[in-house]
Amino acid sequence: MTIPKIIEIDSINKTYKNEGLETNVLKRVSISINEGDYISIVGPSGSGKSTLMTILGCLGQATSGSYILDGEEVSQLNDRQLSQIRNEKIGFVFQAFHLLPGVSAFDNVMVPLVYCDKTPLDAEERVKKALIRVGLEHRMDHTPGQLSGGEQQRVTIARSLINDPKIILADEPTGNLDSKNGAEIMSTFDHLNAEGRTIIIITHDPAVSKHARRILTLRDGQIVSDIINENFKESQASFTRTAIE
Repeated sequence: MTIPKIIEIDSINKTYKNEGLETNVLKRVSISINEGDYISIVGPSGSGKSTLMTILGCLGQATSGSYILDGEEVSQLNDRQLSQIRNEKIGFVFQAFHLLPGVSAFDNVMVPLVYCDKTPLDAEERVKKALIRVGLEHRMDHTPGQLSGGEQQRVTIARSLINDPKIILADEPTGNLDSKNGAEIMSTFDHLNAEGRTIIIITHDPAVSKHARRILTLRDGQIVSDIINENFKESQASFTRTAIE
């Protein structure tokens, strides 16, 4: 059976202009990602990782090229249309968490539902299930300041899942965490992928990147390698053991 494509990027270029100078950040980048795949994108500082993540997440658009997301060409959509796609099809997990301070974990997870065209009748039940899914059923009423870094990131993951997106896009998700909490977060991503969710992680950490099935390396705005991780299952098992310990 043919696995459907969830992302097809063809010859994406991104150029920034500043005071008459042009900087080519991405140069004819092409990526094809199957539904349910597990991808890591690595590369040195200045390689274009953040710009590529912005385009993949429909937070910005390429200067030229084609981007088909779940069968829809998104490269020419307006801001409102892009916002709708982000809310419905992509869950975001950021290094800096981006949680609302002074607001409970429950209400932080609720935020994406508030921006739906119509708030679902089962919104509160969805939030509870998402927080239970990440093991925070006992911390629902706690604010970010009352949570550890690992717990804050789990709230972020719960928020990313609230609209049942097909894709989870994570930018350096373990960057602000110690090794134990990082291992727990990666174990969560492993389980989400095993359930069929497409996971894309932007990272500079080789240990994190090795948990993906495919590892893409970006350098000077171009994909210089796209390899299958032969130790995919073993890496996941190792990270899970570390989280347990």
